[in-house]
Amino acid sequence: MKTKSLDWTSFRRFLSYLAKYKKENWLAVLFGLIAGSTTVYITYLIGRGVDQLVGENQVHFTGLFKIGGLFAGIVLLTVVSQWLIQRLGNKVAYWAVADLRKDAFSHLNRLPLRYYDQTSHGNIVSHFTNDMDNISIAVSQIFNQLFAGMSVVLLALFMMLRMSVVLTIVVLVSTPIIFLVSYLVARSSQANFAAQQEIVGTVSGFVTEMVGNQKIVKAFQQEENNQEQFEKINQELYVKGQKAQFSSSLSNPLSRFVDHLAYLAVGFTGGYLILSGSELVTIGVVSSFTIYSTQFTKPFIEISGVMTQIQMALAGLTRTFDLLDKKEEDSDADKQDLPTIKGEIQFNYVDFSYENGQSLIEDFNFTAKPGETIAIVGKTGAGKSTLVNLLMRFYEVDSGEILLDGLNIDDIKRDQLRKSFGMVLQDTWLFDATLRENLTYGNEAASDKEIYTALQKAYMYDYVMRLPHGLDTSIGHHGIKISDGQRQLLTIARTMVSEPPMLILDEATSSVDTLTEQKIQSAFLEMMEGRTSFVIAHRLSTIQSADKILVMENGQIVEAGTHEDLLEKKGYYEQLYRVQFEE
Repeated sequence: MKTKSLDWTSFRRFLSYLAKYKKENWLAVLFGLIAGSTTVYITYLIGRGVDQLVGENQVHFTGLFKIGGLFAGIVLLTVVSQWLIQRLGNKVAYWAVADLRKDAFSHLNRLPLRYYDQTSHGNIVSHFTNDMDNISIAVSQIFNQLFAGMSVVLLALFMMLRMSVVLTIVVLVSTPIIFLVSYLVARSSQANFAAQQEIVGTVSGFVTEMVGNQKIVKAFQQEENNQEQFEKINQELYVKGQKAQFSSSLSNPLSRFVDHLAYLAVGFTGGYLILSGSELVTIGVVSSFTIYSTQFTKPFIEISGVMTQIQMALAGLTRTFDLLDKKEEDSDADKQDLPTIKGEIQFNYVDFSYENGQSLIEDFNFTAKPGETIAIVGKTGAGKSTLVNLLMRFYEVDSGEILLDGLNIDDIKRDQLRKSFGMVLQDTWLFDATLRENLTYGNEAASDKEIYTALQKAYMYDYVMRLPHGLDTSIGHHGIKISDGQRQLLTIARTMVSEPPMLILDEATSSVDTLTEQKIQSAFLEMMEGRTSFVIAHRLSTIQSADKILVMENGQIVEAGTHEDLLEKKGYYEQLYRVQFEE
């Protein structure tokens, strides 16, 4: 993986999030000036105090006590100012990251389905956990050091120049070296940090997938194989992480080493000036100057001390803004609203491919009249579910058009198009909430009576009534556990509650028993009455009453007609039927 060594572009983009909190930033500047001024003044008082110790039995106690009292007051003011800076820094850091997380999640909702199909779900989650946490921690640390630190640097430089230009030059010589050391270390290690964050996302994706499919793992005895794969990814993370941490950890000790050399140089130069009889330099001046030199370089050294966290934050920002830069679905604000839906669907010369150069559907033509039930059968990969993806505009056609009541669906607002369809899929989805919240997901205004009616039609009413809290019973990780068949029946009830004008049923009864399936078919028939419905099924017993059956192969309709018509043709459909119903 090729990565940039050090890229501050993402950080500059993040500054707009920090700049929104002007009041907190200006207060931090104010308290930073106070903390910086008092810190420098404390050092000046130390030098004044040292000069009160004239010699043996020659201590000016009156002056020393005055300086001591002033010293205590200034220290208290410094501590309070630094505490307030820390509070403001934490607030701004976490508020700014909260805004970034909100923007990222909002952007995620506007990305096309293709992005989710091509990206590990665990890696997506890692953007909102690992990456965001690293950003907030680093920003908080930098914020806490920035304002007071810069004030100390400027005021310490001013005081040093007043006291001794020669000693100031000695200190200034070391500062560029500290900058150079930090820059070189950061430049060499940033690529490893970027790689580390990418692998963290990979680990998160792998663990999410394996935990979510643990039944399959155990059923196929793949525990050892999964362990080997995990250890391989984990080892890669260990190697990249070790390289990143080691190279970055060199910055702080190298900076401190340079600083200590400057400290010694100040001591030797100051001692030499005193012994040479300089009247401008006293022992108190040298004492203050050694502290000033440390204060002058301290902010730069502290920044180098958190360079590891800064680089992890930069890698996290880069990944987050890469997500924000992903192309959204085209805006449909200028698209037209749907009029009253009749339900006529037309596919006119539709071409589509998931990957360039690998065409799945070519020159596809078909018309479903209002109120018709259209069943779609065929081998796995024939393109049955793809038609649904195109009809719902989860994917866009490469060429051709799909019409709803004569309107091109490209000219209709997506939310209105998708609300016009009720979907029951083979992969059931219920979230951790109450039954009521799940069942009203597509129709929040539904009454209890409407919910109970749907539950009766889906044969889940008696089960729900036996629950301790009825519709207010929580399901999921923090509630009661329900079987796959019960989950599917609840999704069927949810679709019935939403009362859509058109239906899409994709293997909607694949997880229920045959007897219950026969009962639900009658509920489906009642629900589909007067509604244009698309039914994807492998069990041919569920679609015999369909107005039209499409047999698909390689993205094309190879047969079409009613159940009886297709049996008489003795083609592909008749073979499927014979396999399922004859020995």
